[in-house]
Amino acid sequence: MKINGSISAIVTGGASGLGEATARNLASEGVKVALFDLNAERGEALAAEIGGTFCLVDVTDEESVDAGLEKARAAQGQERILVNCAGIAIGKKTASRDRHTGETAPHDLASFSKVIQINLIGTFHMLAKCAAGMLTTEPLEGDGERGVMVNTSSVAGVEGQIGQVAYAASKGGVAGMTLPVARDLSRDGIRCMTIMPGLFHTPMFDTLPDEARDALAATVPFPSRLGNPAEYADTVRHIVENVMLNGSIIRLDGAVRLEPR
Repeated sequence: MKINGSISAIVTGGASGLGEATARNLASEGVKVALFDLNAERGEALAAEIGGTFCLVDVTDEESVDAGLEKARAAQGQERILVNCAGIAIGKKTASRDRHTGETAPHDLASFSKVIQINLIGTFHMLAKCAAGMLTTEPLEGDGERGVMVNTSSVAGVEGQIGQVAYAASKGGVAGMTLPVARDLSRDGIRCMTIMPGLFHTPMFDTLPDEARDALAATVPFPSRLGNPAEYADTVRHIVENVMLNGSIIRLDGAVRLEPR
């Protein structure tokens, strides 16, 4: 897809981290960007800075998504690009035992379900809604493309660490949807790709001590550092511009392979 001022995009989780970097990157190329996020303060400020539209959206709630899509499309037209970055992570084992009392407890279903709802079902929700909108558009010149959708998985989706069962399940599910979604929509010129980031310096890492961040960075073979969100955004833009990228997962990880802990 040729990126220009006639193209509009939606970025979920667009107020920070990988989503913010992606929104900035696309906007710098003239794309009209709508940010879907629950952080209104950051989202409004970023939208004003990049000339985009902020929509207060919970990706797990249908009424919220529908209202966000209505606002975004009214402001900038039907989106041709969707980038799914909204997500959360928790740390809980499948079951645990208290070292002092010996009491055991299972992973609570509520927190497991919440991670699946946001990371996996929220991603699918946006894919389905945006694809339906893209189907109403006229094909673009060239290969007849109508749109492209990019999801965010994680290397934890295939190498989940101790305490990452919910997160790994959700991100593995995102990866697993990629090819079927691409096949579902191929005849109508809508592509679907997924990026599987490794260790990236997002707000989640800001809560860690410097020594912990340095230790994690040292596990990356090359380059031995945390990924920069701008590098994720560059990958999104390449996917958008390269029409042959479809139905696949790109690991963006500096060759890291996660250890059990």
